[in-house]
Amino acid sequence: MKRFLVALLALIAVVNPLAAREVYIINNSWRLFFKDENSSDDARFVSLPHTWNTDALSEGGTLRQTTAYYRRTLFVPQQWQGRRLFIRFGGVMNSADVFVNGAHVGNHLGGRTAFAFEITERVQYGAENTLLVEVSNAYRSDILPTSSEQNHYGGIYRDVELIITGKTTISPLYYGTQGVIVTPTKVTTESVEGNIGISLLGKRDHSCEVTVDIVSPDGYVAVTKSVKAKIDGKMLSVPFTVGNPELWSTFRPSLYRVDVILGADTVSVNTGFRDLQITPERLLTINGKQVQVRGVNLCHDNLYSGNALTESDYKADIETICDMGANAIRSVEGPHDQLLYDICDSKGMLVWIDSPLCQSPFLSDIAYYNSAAFENNGKQQLKEIILQNIHHPSVSMWGVFSLLRGRSPELMAYIKSLNTLAKSLDPSRPTVACSDQDGDINFITDLIVWQQSVGWDKGNVADLDVWQTALRSSWGHLRQGVCYGAGGTKGHYSEELVNRNSSQHRIPESWQTRFHEGYVSHIDNTLFWGVWLNTMFDFGAVRHAGGFRNSGLVCFDHKQAKDSYYLYRTLWNKRDNTLHIVGRKREVRSRNSQVIKVYCSQGVPTLTINGDSVVMHNRSQGIFMTDSLTLNGFNTVIATTPTLRDSTTFTIGNYLKRK
Repeated sequence: MKRFLVALLALIAVVNPLAAREVYIINNSWRLFFKDENSSDDARFVSLPHTWNTDALSEGGTLRQTTAYYRRTLFVPQQWQGRRLFIRFGGVMNSADVFVNGAHVGNHLGGRTAFAFEITERVQYGAENTLLVEVSNAYRSDILPTSSEQNHYGGIYRDVELIITGKTTISPLYYGTQGVIVTPTKVTTESVEGNIGISLLGKRDHSCEVTVDIVSPDGYVAVTKSVKAKIDGKMLSVPFTVGNPELWSTFRPSLYRVDVILGADTVSVNTGFRDLQITPERLLTINGKQVQVRGVNLCHDNLYSGNALTESDYKADIETICDMGANAIRSVEGPHDQLLYDICDSKGMLVWIDSPLCQSPFLSDIAYYNSAAFENNGKQQLKEIILQNIHHPSVSMWGVFSLLRGRSPELMAYIKSLNTLAKSLDPSRPTVACSDQDGDINFITDLIVWQQSVGWDKGNVADLDVWQTALRSSWGHLRQGVCYGAGGTKGHYSEELVNRNSSQHRIPESWQTRFHEGYVSHIDNTLFWGVWLNTMFDFGAVRHAGGFRNSGLVCFDHKQAKDSYYLYRTLWNKRDNTLHIVGRKREVRSRNSQVIKVYCSQGVPTLTINGDSVVMHNRSQGIFMTDSLTLNGFNTVIATTPTLRDSTTFTIGNYLKRK
């Protein structure tokens, strides 16, 4: 019996046979089985997005690196004969081989970019067809990244689309894009100039007419242009000019829609126009106005979904990030789903997307292989990253590498080739890299971000002053940012700051808090175009004790905020006021001598302990502390401002022992 959706597809095809493009999400009715099971008899029913590694999300869980098969049937109506059929995957981790009715239609290597294959010649019309996808999440020396601390969960973890078009169509096959590449070349308040690249499929040397409409944010057609095109395998380039544009910015994220029309076929992409520069004074400007970047590193999972994130997951994450006051995200190790960047476009959030050329902190890892297969895969993924995301105005820079330790001539040459490739594909955006090493490797990209750990695994936070003085003296001409972070397990506290080891699972939250307090007090913002926090959320990492990396300002569930989150909310969120008693979840304390600390964005808060008023001192911006107090027994602490209230209750441990 055909399912309702299949019957509906057939009905639509009958009612509207001339529709040039129909797109259907085919996330349901898949069956999953593993290669080592030798049979599909016990295949499980699953819905996409999906990963088979949900067990790795539990504490101490293991990550299953294996090969699995996803299979489903697809009814193809007879009415679709004479049209073209494509199947598009938003993301498969890490490699995918796609079969239709037993015939291999394509292979893709790389876990975080989209890809599509044409299946027109492989389907049977008026019949059920079998789709089979072989998926592997095993590490391979020819798929980047080869070194990572994030979990590579495996699975078809983003949407799958079935696309039906006419014989002559805008191609869904161009590096996983929709076949439309919007590239502004000059942006001013008076006009925007640029090109729209269009990939066409059809009979060789066949001529067609293509119309481009650029629709302004208020819904009016700002530009319309028609051109005659010959299908010759080359990208069609349509120049455009938009007069008196509404420019995109972080405070006014104006979006245009580009419609490309080929007969009855239409492909639409949303975009925005803005002029982004890094000045010689190390200032990032958008449309000539400085933007001080307050960014967070964003990994690719959460406790409940693994890497199979949904639109609601992304919306919740961005809401939390905006609530803290950050205005930028870094997609670590590769791009997130397009859904995330759509949200960033609409909210005025800046984005840095990494390439997968990166190195984990594990010394045994190899991040670069001097082989044609490795290098070609890195270039392929970089092309997909840039071309799939180039139309997003929120995307502000392309990451070339991250935390590489090697210095071989082959590696240096490869990094330079990636940087050149990125600049050739998109001259309008700067390239960037994250580094914790000295040397020539830091002079390849347009921007450099120093990942700093002074005060955690070496020295103390005050040593930042020495480092920044040397940086200003020797490398002050570099266009540089800074990235920092430290681990902390929510609800765990320690009075002493000893035995700091990033591989520990139960690093006290209080250590993380002190680290971030030290950095916000010592970082010289005039030296850097941006500050990046590593990371926004804890993330799955079975290679670390406990099964996750606890460097986030928010826990792995993406809900429970740590004290350091409220520190940045106090300093960065200029829209909403913050009042937070630090260590408020610390219900039992061992020492009679206590210092109460409060983060507050409204000036000095009023504090009472057991009903008595206590004086608070301004330690630094937004941070207020009492003198050392001698307390016993049960204690109620209440902090207030004219509009906010926070409270906590704790017990001194010695009192409990006496009782």
